[in-house]
Amino acid sequence: MKYKFLKYSLLVAAVAALFVGGVFATRNDFGLGRNMEIMVNLMHAIATQYVDKVDADEMMLNGAEGITSKLDPYTDFIPEKDMPNFEAMTTGRYGGIGALIRKKGDYVIIAEPYKGSPADENGLKIGDKIVAIDGADMKGVNVEDISKRLRGEPNTIVKVTVERLLTGEREELKIRRRRIAIPSITYAGYVAEGVGYIRHADFTDKCYDDMRAAILRLQGEGELKSLILDYRNNGGGVLQSAVNVLSLFVPKGTMVVETRGRGEKSQKLYTEYEPLLPNTPLAVLINGNSASAAEIVAGAIQDLDRGVLIGQRSYGKGLVQGTTPLGYNAYAKITVGKYYIPSGRCIQAVNYSNEGRAEQVADSLIKEFKTARGRKVYDGGGIMPDKRTKPQYVSAFAVTLYLMGVIEDFGDDYIKRNGSQVIDVKTFSINDKDYADFVEMAMKCDIPYKSESRAALEKLRKSLAKERNNSLDEALETIDKGLKDDKRSNLDTFRKEIIEQINQNIVLRYAYSEGVIANSLRDDKEIAEAVKILSDKGEYERITTKQDTERK
Repeated sequence: MKYKFLKYSLLVAAVAALFVGGVFATRNDFGLGRNMEIMVNLMHAIATQYVDKVDADEMMLNGAEGITSKLDPYTDFIPEKDMPNFEAMTTGRYGGIGALIRKKGDYVIIAEPYKGSPADENGLKIGDKIVAIDGADMKGVNVEDISKRLRGEPNTIVKVTVERLLTGEREELKIRRRRIAIPSITYAGYVAEGVGYIRHADFTDKCYDDMRAAILRLQGEGELKSLILDYRNNGGGVLQSAVNVLSLFVPKGTMVVETRGRGEKSQKLYTEYEPLLPNTPLAVLINGNSASAAEIVAGAIQDLDRGVLIGQRSYGKGLVQGTTPLGYNAYAKITVGKYYIPSGRCIQAVNYSNEGRAEQVADSLIKEFKTARGRKVYDGGGIMPDKRTKPQYVSAFAVTLYLMGVIEDFGDDYIKRNGSQVIDVKTFSINDKDYADFVEMAMKCDIPYKSESRAALEKLRKSLAKERNNSLDEALETIDKGLKDDKRSNLDTFRKEIIEQINQNIVLRYAYSEGVIANSLRDDKEIAEAVKILSDKGEYERITTKQDTERK
């Protein structure tokens, strides 16, 4: 290890010297060259003199973390070992068997096989336990290590021994890995007469093709009079992909985003393809987790008065990242600029210029801009929708049941009893007897849940005890008795959302993630609002021509 590190240090020192004498010298940036040399010398001194052995790669990671910690959260060092995950995130493709996995007890289980993947074609089901890979026992092995074993070059074989959920029998499968392409469009269908709906999950480099194919499929299934684009919980991705997606809806050659980097460096990006739906009315759904490329698409559609935005204020990520090779297959992901949508506004909500400290843009600095038709819009805090709706929250109690695996355990039992039945994914729901069975199961579980009200009450009691104040004991006791947040009452109070989670878990086993989305559409209030606006031509025109957005 020491020899490897010394060899690396000498190489870095040589590179540093070259830069100090060459590139940096011509730029008169002596300080940068000097500090690079000091950093290399520091690493060398620690590696050769520190009392205990120091791993060179770990030291590099620590150093990179220290450097980037004073910047923004999107600037990062990507070592060689993390590049496969980074590439999968940006391209949506990797070599493997095509299944999500998670830890359960001593083993890792199949959490979801992707439709049509090698895992799916080999009959892997949710709940199947991975007991061995290539003959090696997987008991106690974590998710990350098993994921690495399952991934590999396409067309190679991996032997996976599984214990079947339904039968308990063990079976060895020889699975041929393939290039797995995770679809960016997770659902496309009709939600009302003539009203299409597309759920767009992320912006990989192939999402334009996926979006175009989804639109053509809808047109083949019926008359596409209007379209809902769902960007809720879409965290963004590749900038150019956002530009390409916009080209499906606006005239070729439209400027949809401008990036401005250090100094006067800027670039305007224009749509490059003929639109597929140049005039079809659009509704775009956004929420607080719609970010980056998703905000570029939503913001450009709003600025160009091309559609109506519905939901909640978006996240507010107006920063652009680029990757720079560092050698040895390591990269730096660096924020290189900000982006500005057609009205000229930047929707970045947080300022990181003060040594990486997150500071919200002050209200006094928020500026007014105009859309193509003169509507007022604002910068400094994400995209404000044209039609604002209340966010739909899931209770902490329901989330606790999910995280503990109680809902999944019930789903396992349900499939064992009813696996052969045929369901309609759009209308499926468990019945009252099923929920009674779930309650019986949940009542036997130790659920570490405490409501906010009870936590606040306990905190108040502790504070009063420290102050030796017992004058409120009787009142607190009355409040305590009035709080109905025990396990049984919570199972009644949050019945509706718990049933929704159970339904989704069961539908996932029958019809993959596409079926889960189809099942959730019937009770989606924002989709209902979108259908209502798209069905009212006068209201749609009023919003896109006259209505200003709220300032905050």
